[in-house]
Amino acid sequence: MKWLSVVGARPQFVKVAAVCRAVAEFNLSHGTAGRSASEPVIEHKLLHTGQHYDRNMSGAFFEQLGLPEPDFSLNVGSASRCVQVAAMIAGIAPVIEGERPDVVIVYGDTNSTLAGALAASNSGCILAHVEAGLRSGNRRMAEEINRIVADHVSGLLFCPTHNAVENLKREGIDRGVHFTGDVMLDALLRSVEMIAGETMDRILIEFGLVRDGYCLATIHRAENTDDPARLTAIMRALDLLGARLPVVLPLHPRTRRKADEYGIPALGRVRIIEPVPYFEMLALEKNAALIVTDSGGVQREAFFLGVPGVIVRDETEWPEIVEQGMGRLSGVETAKILSAADALLSGPRARPDPAAFGGGHAAGKIVSILAGASN
Repeated sequence: MKWLSVVGARPQFVKVAAVCRAVAEFNLSHGTAGRSASEPVIEHKLLHTGQHYDRNMSGAFFEQLGLPEPDFSLNVGSASRCVQVAAMIAGIAPVIEGERPDVVIVYGDTNSTLAGALAASNSGCILAHVEAGLRSGNRRMAEEINRIVADHVSGLLFCPTHNAVENLKREGIDRGVHFTGDVMLDALLRSVEMIAGETMDRILIEFGLVRDGYCLATIHRAENTDDPARLTAIMRALDLLGARLPVVLPLHPRTRRKADEYGIPALGRVRIIEPVPYFEMLALEKNAALIVTDSGGVQREAFFLGVPGVIVRDETEWPEIVEQGMGRLSGVETAKILSAADALLSGPRARPDPAAFGGGHAAGKIVSILAGASN
């Protein structure tokens, strides 16, 4: 069996790492009967579009997660959405044609997801979407369009939550749909074990932080960064929150660029740092008193780690987080962000139930289903 995974952004590296480990375990458990010792049951190759390409947003993730070097690298870099997606499709299609994989796997909701799905949709292979069925209801978000298109052209859809399964049913998609749970939970559980103890303490010391004594913030989503009024309101809220407790902001390159473009004043009470690799980010998340984010990945990592989160958006594709009391949707008004932060910091901490996300066994289920479908 030949499989090709298409990835390009840091949350996808986390997801594909879990699938790579599950593939290795499947190959080991199914032995090499009838084939040479070096020939795997599943030959799984990686294609990296280059959507995220600097070390902390790409290379370090591969190193920490134990991912092999990509078999194919497109190096598309930054560009407008249409130009970026077009370049990706132009690079992915020849790889699919030359490799003729049995399965192409796309992950999540990025431009790499959309490009991989479109390139594979008429190739004759099985197209599988990991993290299918998520809906925010906001079609102004590029991510929402990406995930809808990927779902409607995929033959196998692996849903991280039961809500995602129901979303697909409402759109008339009920064939090839499987509730598997969230592969990001698989990856997080394994990684937290790896960085426990001294490694966790070292990271806190390195950043001069105290456990449960700071707020971690991440802002990168285009609907927030590309609107001067929204980004200004969010940054002001973070600066004001900094009067209550230290705020650490790993600054996404796009957010930095837009803040400079709009002339947003320096944040005197926010500690701005460069984006950090996966292990360091998990350590910062796990030890925070509060997380303020517009990221879908950070939302649920905070949930899995039991840290309350202010979701700086008007809606979320992860309603389970809000329903369980672990997150609050604030929108982007400064006062509402601060109100949500105050409520979460002063109120009792909810206890997350990760069973809603599959309990940490998603990747094995995905690999087993794909192996049966592509045999």
